[in-house]
This record gives sequence, structure tokens and C-alpha cells, in this order.
Amino acid sequence: MTHQVHIIGGGMAGSEAAWQLARRGIRVRLSEMRGANLPGGGDRTAAHNSDGLAELVCSNSFRSDDDEKNAVGLLHYEMRQCDSLLMAAAAKARVPAGSALAVDRDVFSAEVEAMLAAQPTLEIVRERVDVLPTDGLTIVATGPLTAPALASSIGAATGADSLAFFDAIAPIVYRDSINMDVAWMASRWDKGAEASLAMGGDGRDYINCPMTRPQYEAFREELLAGDKTEFKEWEASTPYFDGCMPIEVMAARGVETLRFGPMKPVGLDNPHWATAEHPNGRWPYAVVQLRQDNKLGTLWNMVGFQTKLKHAEQVRVFRTIPGLEQAEFARLGGLHRNTFLNSPTLLDRQLRLKSAPHIRFAGQITGCEGYVESGAVGLLAGLMTAAQVAGRDWSAPPRTSALGALLSHITGDAEAETYQPMNVNFGLFPPPDPSTKKKQRKEAYTARAKADLAGWLPALG
Repeated sequence: MTHQVHIIGGGMAGSEAAWQLARRGIRVRLSEMRGANLPGGGDRTAAHNSDGLAELVCSNSFRSDDDEKNAVGLLHYEMRQCDSLLMAAAAKARVPAGSALAVDRDVFSAEVEAMLAAQPTLEIVRERVDVLPTDGLTIVATGPLTAPALASSIGAATGADSLAFFDAIAPIVYRDSINMDVAWMASRWDKGAEASLAMGGDGRDYINCPMTRPQYEAFREELLAGDKTEFKEWEASTPYFDGCMPIEVMAARGVETLRFGPMKPVGLDNPHWATAEHPNGRWPYAVVQLRQDNKLGTLWNMVGFQTKLKHAEQVRVFRTIPGLEQAEFARLGGLHRNTFLNSPTLLDRQLRLKSAPHIRFAGQITGCEGYVESGAVGLLAGLMTAAQVAGRDWSAPPRTSALGALLSHITGDAEAETYQPMNVNFGLFPPPDPSTKKKQRKEAYTARAKADLAGWLPALG
């Protein structure tokens, strides 16, 4: 099949872009280097564990699904309105997680791959691409772990060094190794109970491991003292992305930092500590939460526990957590280096490389951060390219929408000199009417976005 568009990279962004193009009858070649025992394949990154398309590397959560008060939930809504592949696959792979959208990783990846494989105009090829194509419409969606040869080719084309930061991965624990005589099931403030029940959960979607003050303070000291991954000389000055900061780095910022971050105990009554005076139990001094990671409920990930501790130290230190004394780990945490472009300088408003406009970039390599944001930029790249193939003028999504705000930030609104990875947030949106009350601002953002998006959708074709 002679392709009209070549997509390099089968992650979140590349898969979404391929879907948006193929469902419009456009012939697409999707190149993915991960493919063991296949011609030209077999390569792996430092973070991937499988050859599946759209593999979720860090968390299994797409974060909040609240489209009335949360920017990422609004982005979910907008992607669904655009017939998003990723949102459709997530619906089939969803696992209980309160008000969050979390999925079974394996089911999600399999759904994405099956839906793409069913498209007659899409060819999935397991091959490594080492240089940027010199002609032909191309979308580069190789993510933050772009292979060295292609990264060098991109560097030569952009004339600028890529920026870099570190991402850390959280461990995953086998459910049957958690001591439920100490831990208990609950969602904070029972938030998301309705969504949980609709998903087959019971409204108590997190496993909570409680700590007293002495236990917390001792645990923090263990995090600080634990043996950690050593950086190479060239990595020493590389910063972390704040949204994926290692737990021990947070611990080093202050004694109470973890208690106001991933280990905050508020809204969680420990029933094991119930008394006649407090029949529902009491809040712990700190808590470690675990979230379901697969549909079977056999795997649970440690929320916010990204780490650069060495593997043996992870086992030792994390088994000091009450309830995890005998924990068995399906996967231990890790650390990988990410790269991204200074997109506000290098890309135009249609994600095209200014020095080579036949090439678009999409996903985390553009400097967006997060699964959903990566997929959203892939969706936009696919829609832009589809319009170009059809000979139609591209109409950008409204600046007031989550899609439009994210795209605007990446392609010029951000300050180029200080450009860093960014999750979608209401700070990227134009402010609502000044008369809007503070408590109603989030609803004002989302209501305006939905109304403006509805007017834009017919232009997609």
C-alpha cells in the first residue's frame, strides 16, 4: 500500500494520529520500532516492557474524568467529541478508580492495536526509522524516549539541542501480598463513589496503608538514606518534571512535604482504629495509597511513589510501610531520561517543523506532559494532516477549549526561554468573565469550552 502519510512512533500520540487519518480513508504507514523477532524491529526503550502500541509506561491513570471542574477531565470530554481512539479504548479497559479514569494497561494497549489493525487504509510496520524523511507528509510521534539515531537527525534538522528532564516510574504490588488486617479500602472523602459503582467497584477504590507519626518520620529517613541510582556525568544537571517527581526527592524538600502530597491522610478514616468515641475510625498521620492497575484487580500501583531508589532498596524500604511488610512486587520503580523540543520556537501553529514543513511533531516530544495531553496533540496532528490531504483549510480549535489552549501553549504562547513540560490546566485558558465568582470559575471554564467546541466540530470533516 502506497501511503499518503507516514507516522513514526506507535505510542499514544502516534496511535491517535493514525486513527484520525485512517478513519477518514487516508492511507497511513505507522512505523513502530518495538517488535521483537520482527524484521527491522526488536528495539526497546529504557522504560517500555512490551511491544504493544500505546503502552502505558508510568501510571495506569488518565487522571480526573470530571469534565465540569477539571481541565484534564474537560480534555477527556473534548477528545471523546472528536471520536478519540484512546478514549474509546480506555472505556473498554477501565478499572475502578473513583472519579479518575484508570485502565488495565494490557487491555488498553490490546484494544488500541485491534482498532487500528481493523482499519483497511492503515499499515502497521515494525521498523526503526533512523532519519527524518526528506519528503512526504510525516508525523513524528516518537515520544520522550526517541531512539538516539533519530534524535540526532531531529537535532540536525532543528538546529537546536533538545531539552531534557527525568521521569520516574512507580512500583506495582501484587494484591494478595498486601496485609488487609492493617490496610483498608476507601476513597478520600468517598469522592467518586458514584463513578466507581458504575464501573463495578464498591466506591472504595484505593488500598490505604496508614502510618503513625513515628512510622512516617522513620519512613522518610529511610527514603533519604536509601541507595539511589547514580547519574552519569551528562545527566547530573537534568531536572525532574514536577508531575512525576521521585518520592525521595519530595521527601528531601521538607519534613511535611509528603504529608501534603501523595501521603496526605485527610478524608480517610481508618476503620482499624475505630473506638466507641470514633466508630468510623480516625485519620492516620500519613497514608500510602495503592490504585488498581488491571481489570482482574491482582495488581496495584503505589500512587505517587515514583522512585530512583535501587531495586533492592525499594523492596527493603517499601516493606517498612504498614500493610506492605510482605509485599511482592510485579514491577519495581525506575528512572528514565526524557527529551522534548523547544516547540514554541521550532514549530508553527500547525505543529509543523518550520525548517521542514512536511514534518509535524506530536505527543510528548513537543513538550506536553501526560498520557491524555500526548494523545490530544496526536489527535490534533492527525486532524491537521487530514485537512491538508483533503485540500481544506485547517480551522484550529477554539482557544477557550482544552484542545485549543494546549495547542496554543505548545506552538507559541509559552515563553520559549523557559519552556518546560506542561500538563493541561486552566492557567492555559483565557480567563473567564471577570464577574464570575471564584467558586464558579472552573465550571465557567468548562461550560464555555463545551459551547465553543460545539461550534468548531462541524469544521473537522
